[in-house]
Amino acid sequence: MQLEPIVISLLDTDLYKFNMDQVIFHKHTDLCGRYYFKCRNAGVTFTPAMAQEINEQIDHLCSLRFTPEELAYLRSIRFIKDDYVEFLRLWHPIRDYVQADLLPSGELSVVVDGPLFSAMQFEIYLLEIINEVYFRMAYDYDTLLASARERLDAKIEAMNNGTYTFPFAEFGCRRRLSRVWEDEAVRRLLTETDRCVGTSNVYLAMKYHATPIGTYAHEFVQMYQGIDSIPLAYTNHYAMEDWYNEYKGDNGTALTDTVTTDLFLLDFDRAMVNNYTGVRHDSGDPYAWAEKMIAHYESYGVDPKTKLLLFSDGLDFDRAQKLYDAFCNRAKVSFGIGTFVSNDTCQPALNIVIKLQYVNGRPVAKLSDVAGKAMCRDESYLSYLKRAVDFRLQREGTGRLAPAEEN
Repeated sequence: MQLEPIVISLLDTDLYKFNMDQVIFHKHTDLCGRYYFKCRNAGVTFTPAMAQEINEQIDHLCSLRFTPEELAYLRSIRFIKDDYVEFLRLWHPIRDYVQADLLPSGELSVVVDGPLFSAMQFEIYLLEIINEVYFRMAYDYDTLLASARERLDAKIEAMNNGTYTFPFAEFGCRRRLSRVWEDEAVRRLLTETDRCVGTSNVYLAMKYHATPIGTYAHEFVQMYQGIDSIPLAYTNHYAMEDWYNEYKGDNGTALTDTVTTDLFLLDFDRAMVNNYTGVRHDSGDPYAWAEKMIAHYESYGVDPKTKLLLFSDGLDFDRAQKLYDAFCNRAKVSFGIGTFVSNDTCQPALNIVIKLQYVNGRPVAKLSDVAGKAMCRDESYLSYLKRAVDFRLQREGTGRLAPAEEN
């Protein structure tokens, strides 16, 4: 390796990876998953030296094990169970599950394929590695770091002078400039402001005695599409039911847009409204989404001020403040801000993802609330899923909900 190790702890990942993995460990160990990397930026290419460094960093990642201190910390999180922590004592990333290659076009190809309880854990680690290798080797890192510090200084000043008044959690693992910079940014936000309520990064939460924050991601709902016995248009129902049975209302913020928010609302019935503490926005118009969620709570006689609206879709601080001003008197409002904390520099950030695309050999997909965020390697399956969603909306929506936007 030319660079220092990028991932130095298996806790250096988002909390929701452990949350989701615990459900899989208890209920779905028979599932296998395949994930694919994608860079959404036009014109970005990787060099042979970058590809070599990425592979050597993956080698290092797969040499790591959880330490006794790290396992004790996981056990201290109230909804992480002892048997799952004991499983993690044995678990480690397996190198054979990951293939990373440089294509002749300069595109980076990364595929993760293995038992879902193990394959899913690679996502954040790999994104951390890919992003840091790219920015350290494509640019002058010291220049990037200086610009990141300058921009963070301005944000902290704005939080302390009353320009930014909203609460937020740092969600920056996957697209951070570097491990060292995310550490510095989180430390400063926690110690120099009273706006940062925690971080999704479990390692940094442990290091700085902060609250680890996160529930589940789109892949959790997607994986149910690979279970033969579950109708496609009901996968969100079964995902939320398993989640509630695992956590009994704790750790309860539901992600709404995996198979469109309109379909989610069919499953978000009175029991689920009561069982979940709030909902998370990750695509589509955030103002329209918030109005829809507030109306849904009110339709069940629930005061929206008792429920959380968590916004997390590519937010910067100015956008977050406007959303907070619009809804803070109507609901509990908070934000997850990632790239604009962990990689806001003089160079544009990479929009990179690693998405679950197959479960037990069957294609799966995220529809989202905007067509541009849909990702599926099987167009015929994506079309079939959209038709299944639209059919259920027409059959059960009773005119209350509009069809999915991309249909």
